[in-house]
Amino acid sequence: MLQIPLPLDRDPTLFRLRFTSFAVITVCCPLLGFVSCVIISLLFHFKETTATHCGVSNYLPSISAAIGGETPQRYIWRFCIGLHSAPRFLVAVAYWNHYRVLSATPRYYQPLCHLNLLLSTLENLGLMILTYVSSNENYLVHQNAFVLFMCSALCHMYLTCKLWRLAKKHTVSSEELTSYLWKHRIFIFNLMTFISALCVFVRHNAYCEPGVYTVFAFLEYLVVLSNMAFHMTAYWDFGNKELVIGTPLEDKRF
Repeated sequence: MLQIPLPLDRDPTLFRLRFTSFAVITVCCPLLGFVSCVIISLLFHFKETTATHCGVSNYLPSISAAIGGETPQRYIWRFCIGLHSAPRFLVAVAYWNHYRVLSATPRYYQPLCHLNLLLSTLENLGLMILTYVSSNENYLVHQNAFVLFMCSALCHMYLTCKLWRLAKKHTVSSEELTSYLWKHRIFIFNLMTFISALCVFVRHNAYCEPGVYTVFAFLEYLVVLSNMAFHMTAYWDFGNKELVIGTPLEDKRF
């Protein structure tokens, strides 16, 4: 049987994107959505989004009220998270492979890599659920999704810093060191602001003092923004990497 040789690929690379650009685009989706929702809520739905259960003065909408209480904020946030979620799964797998190839002596290092992937996946799933099920639609599901998101996010941040310390690398680039230092600072900041937000929330529910819920909302903003900043450190971790769609070298016919 006569075999006709396949033509050589004139351009084997169909798509190429630097990971630094990919990281910026991925983080900018929820960032722009969050800022837009808060601004629109303050300008056009101030009374509705700042109302409290006990009727005290409040000057900032909570995140749940800003992203899920009114339209078009709800649609903007869901659109941005929809664009953001798929790349986040890709980044989670990239980090999983990144840490697995590093040399580390502890036997539990590889299981921790798998656990970190699971935590990153749960964090993203929790974010998606609390986004698409608002507190007005189903408060219990929204609340449990938020708990899943925050617990997974905090554990993922801590474990990421732990894996970096366990990986005994002979040489550490300046970009990797910068990434680790910022990861550690952001994790501490995120944990402290989250604990502070919980304390303020409990105080608000217990005493219903004017302005206390505003402090809680502001601390909520810091928690979310620091979470985004933590994921932005991928800019340094994969600065020399690219996303490529093309023909692998081993599959080319010469």
